[in-house]
Amino acid sequence: MKSRNLVRFFLSTLSVGAIITVFVGFTLSWGEYKELFIQGEIGEIVAIAIWLIGVGCIFSLISQMGFFSYLTVHRFGLGIFKSSSLWNSVQVVLILFVLFDLVYFRYTFFAEAGESITNYLFLALTLLVVGIAFSYVKMKQTNRTAFIPALFFLTVVTIVEWFPALRTNEESWLYLMLIPLIICNIYQLLMLPKFLDSPHIIKEVRESK
Repeated sequence: MKSRNLVRFFLSTLSVGAIITVFVGFTLSWGEYKELFIQGEIGEIVAIAIWLIGVGCIFSLISQMGFFSYLTVHRFGLGIFKSSSLWNSVQVVLILFVLFDLVYFRYTFFAEAGESITNYLFLALTLLVVGIAFSYVKMKQTNRTAFIPALFFLTVVTIVEWFPALRTNEESWLYLMLIPLIICNIYQLLMLPKFLDSPHIIKEVRESK
């Protein structure tokens, strides 16, 4: 990827994170902010929007670090296991393990007495369903071997990126961080080929997944 395309890719992902975070931030706290809109408090609205843009840029940076880190790990995995099918099998095991841990540890540490595990399952299952859906899109975009790496990135890597909010377990922060992260991750996953420089590079990326 040429430096120009890399900068475009970086800035476009940054913009996605900022815009989505502003939208999600106002939506999640609409009960708190709606009076500002009703009363026309433009200054307050702009100040909050700027703060959310900054937060969104941070989320986007975390997403981009996770994406390029996974590309490196993916290369190492292919080199170590010498087989894409074996490496994919390892990734499937890790996906199941991390999803189980997401439910089990959150429920163990944060569930109140008598609280159902359903809410904790919901987030994990939602993340899995979204991951499967867009991994399928990625598979159609490239080839069938891309499905598992894409699913690993959209589940395991997203959960790792999401860890700061998971530690606090505050519902507003959980969703405020998760939604921009997953959308930035989906954007990077699907848009990367459009920023690559030539057909042979695209072919190489497809064959490595």
